[in-house]
Amino acid sequence: MGDRREQLQEFLRSRRARLMPVDVGLPPGTRRRTPGLRREEVALLAGVGVSWYTWLEQGREITVSAGVLDAIARTLRLTEPERVHLYLLAGLNPPILRPPGVAAPPPEIRRLVDGWAPNPALLLDRYWNLLAVNEPARTIFGYRAGDTNCLVAFFTSENFRDARESTAAEVVAGYRALAAQSPDDPEYHRLAAELGARSPEFARLWDRHEVGTHARAVKRVAGGLTFDVTTLVVPGQPDWRLELYQPSVVVPVPG
Repeated sequence: MGDRREQLQEFLRSRRARLMPVDVGLPPGTRRRTPGLRREEVALLAGVGVSWYTWLEQGREITVSAGVLDAIARTLRLTEPERVHLYLLAGLNPPILRPPGVAAPPPEIRRLVDGWAPNPALLLDRYWNLLAVNEPARTIFGYRAGDTNCLVAFFTSENFRDARESTAAEVVAGYRALAAQSPDDPEYHRLAAELGARSPEFARLWDRHEVGTHARAVKRVAGGLTFDVTTLVVPGQPDWRLELYQPSVVVPVPG
């Protein structure tokens, strides 16, 4: 517990230090002895008491709520992974926030995804947003709490480092091919621009403008496991893909 509190203290201080008053709409004020926002400025903008925020940053045992943490995250301009990290350091389970306009899957599809255990199952939309992920998929493929998009997770999580070494170019070429099918849809390029700002590797590959087919017939994962995947279109949702994974079975040829 002590380690978590120390990490929370250091994390909040570092996020404060990277912002200046002008970044959050405040006047510059007088010269500061240390860079960044003051605690009282963060408290003011987040709508919390100065003492309460000070105690939070000091790692004291205080009651925190999701709403207050979200207000602090907005004030400190935290990215989604940073917001999730803040929740975890504060001792709360981060809610999975879906990107704007992403619909929740109906209960029967959710039950199918969960019921596919012990094998992995995913439900994706046209932008590779993760609409549903069962626990085996999280455990085996390495999706983290708070991951909302396949592409973003692939390029920002260390869990996918080995996979990136061999398939990163193929993944980016496949995503660009999807974007090319909908040239008037800005969401593909918005997501690519935001991811490019976070991942130099993705930005470099995206700028190559390579287009290909992202074959998902077989997905290889850590530990030498190989899965065959069956991809289904969800009735009434032609842009959704249900991916059901099964371990590959090698049938011996009679001698």
